[in-house]
Amino acid sequence: MRHYILSAKQALCLAALLPGLLLARSAAAHHPTGSLVPANFNDGLLSGLAHPIIGLDHLAFIVAIGVAAGISRFGAALPVLFVVASTAGVALHLSKFALPAVEPLVAISVILAGALLAGPRMRSSAVWIGLLAAAGIAHGYAHGETVAGAERPAVVAYVLGLALTQGGLMTGIAALSSRSSDARLTSRLAGAAVFVLGLVTLATGAIAG
Repeated sequence: MRHYILSAKQALCLAALLPGLLLARSAAAHHPTGSLVPANFNDGLLSGLAHPIIGLDHLAFIVAIGVAAGISRFGAALPVLFVVASTAGVALHLSKFALPAVEPLVAISVILAGALLAGPRMRSSAVWIGLLAAAGIAHGYAHGETVAGAERPAVVAYVLGLALTQGGLMTGIAALSSRSSDARLTSRLAGAAVFVLGLVTLATGAIAG
């Protein structure tokens, strides 16, 4: 049985492409229903499925979690923790709790995830747990803006869509990363790419603001 091995060259190519994708970044507030609040279950589900992908800061964080889960002992614990914390973040937004500077917090979480992957503390479970708990709430809070004011069926479907896309992507990336011929190199390259994207996102937001 043949196994796919992610070579250092392929990992380097993927790492180099990730920051460049920022040029095509969609605003995190966009979703398949346009500028309208999802009106029903189907709208909410489609919006939730797409949302983690169209915001590259969110996508980069998901990539970081997937790589960490795939090349470490953490396994499914990291994806599950992030999905739970993200759901809590959506609920926090819908409860009208005011969480300031959400977008900068999201960008900072991407920077920290990249630094963890690339640095010597990559295998620290306590650090990852703390980061994912806090970052999950920030990412979920940002996602919650999309369904603010929506009816309950649309909200439930949206949260379900978010969980499916986030969980599916993290699981797939973890499976791919676990086949790497050089786990440490893969971690460093992915971490560097995520770190740079986070910096660019934070800088772009600061300039725009």
